[in-house]
Amino acid sequence: MAEANRLSKLLSLSLGADRFPVDVAQLALDYAQQFGHDDGITNVVGADLPGFEGALYRIEQDTKPGWALLYNSAIPVPGRIRFTIAHELGHYILHRSGRMKFECSQADMLQWESKEKQIESEADSFASYLLMPLDDFRRQIRGEVTGLELIENCSIRYGVSLTAAILKWLEFTHQRAVLVMSRDGYVLWSKSSESARKSGAFIRTRGHVAEVPPDSASASVITAACERSGIERPATTWFPSEAKDLSLREIRITSDRYDQTMSLLLLPPAADRWEQTDNDTDNQTLDERIQAGHFPKR
Repeated sequence: MAEANRLSKLLSLSLGADRFPVDVAQLALDYAQQFGHDDGITNVVGADLPGFEGALYRIEQDTKPGWALLYNSAIPVPGRIRFTIAHELGHYILHRSGRMKFECSQADMLQWESKEKQIESEADSFASYLLMPLDDFRRQIRGEVTGLELIENCSIRYGVSLTAAILKWLEFTHQRAVLVMSRDGYVLWSKSSESARKSGAFIRTRGHVAEVPPDSASASVITAACERSGIERPATTWFPSEAKDLSLREIRITSDRYDQTMSLLLLPPAADRWEQTDNDTDNQTLDERIQAGHFPKR
């Protein structure tokens, strides 16, 4: 976060506040020269990287050390490519000492060794704060989100996927909200806002098979209009510990990973009922990155 914020301030000073989206590929190429490093990134190119989103390799060019930054050219969403490049730039700035290569996939972060998980999380955080500075993001979002328009506008402003923009919004919103990613009727991951997490609105996926509720919009055939505005569901559909008289708004979204279903659950305010521990949740980071519908211990 500190490195991303430092870069963001410099970009704002040189380019102005309305400087988005960040030209992250050019930034990666210019970084070493601007900051006096002799092992800069010399190439940012799309490549055939089956199984990987992106990679960073140390190379020797004219007896001078450098780095090649690659992204999977088969990724169909420009916002995901931009985030991947920023992620690999994060590895270059934060982690290149003592490493010859970084190969970054969509693998479940919970399966990585703890050190690897930490550096991937740090690279994700760097990319998120570089592309979507928190102070600017807050200015774009006014009040509580009742639909997708404001967040979609942010995804366009920053040139990122809608998934990344929602995850950033969840970091600071006071609204109880949960993002759920699922496939074939099972939750892959979810991310809860702090207020949702503290009230018990989270889904456990670590070491636990979580099914998509059969009465949810995610499991139903719904119209495109309903996908835009959302559908009211009893809050207990997703979170059995919620009061029976409460409802939530479930917005089903077309995912940038087309074999998956993404749902944004917007809940009414509630008093904190649980303080969650690290063992209770998979609520980690970005394209971790995603967790849902935990049932709290009592």
